[in-house]
Amino acid sequence: MKSKKNLVFLGMMGSGKSSIGSILSKKLKIDFFDVDHEIEKKIGMEISKIFENKGEKYFREIEELTTLKLLKKSKTVISLGGGAFLNNKIKKEVLSNHTSFWLNWDIKTLVNRIKDSKKRPIAIKMSVNELTLLIKKRSTIYSKAMYKIDCENLTKNEIVGNIIKIYDADQT
Repeated sequence: MKSKKNLVFLGMMGSGKSSIGSILSKKLKIDFFDVDHEIEKKIGMEISKIFENKGEKYFREIEELTTLKLLKKSKTVISLGGGAFLNNKIKKEVLSNHTSFWLNWDIKTLVNRIKDSKKRPIAIKMSVNELTLLIKKRSTIYSKAMYKIDCENLTKNEIVGNIIKIYDADQT
């Protein structure tokens, strides 16, 4: 890996940011950080419990601090939380100084992955229609990423392979 830039994954909850990021970091032999996991370690509580006990505002403040701190690293793979890129400070930092990838899926696929998940505090009480609207709204923000990776009908390894091709081409 020639660049010192971080590779940053963004997209909806359930889009595979953590699993794709982990696989990619192993292939590139560089560190991987999952922002949600780092927050859970720091607070000592699952994300859903943080939302439940301390509220979304508290979570978003911790998310901003944790994300901006991780983005100071170099030559790492970072998986953002689903809502992190909506934060203007995070979005500006990612777009200015890092290589960003939006893991994009069909709305139906995302709805099926997200609905009924107890681990997704934003989506727990949402109807399919509300979830669909959230995905559409966030997609316009995610589309600002440097690269859009259409993941539908691809295996995790194929997705990682596509990212490596883009990343290698970007280095030359």
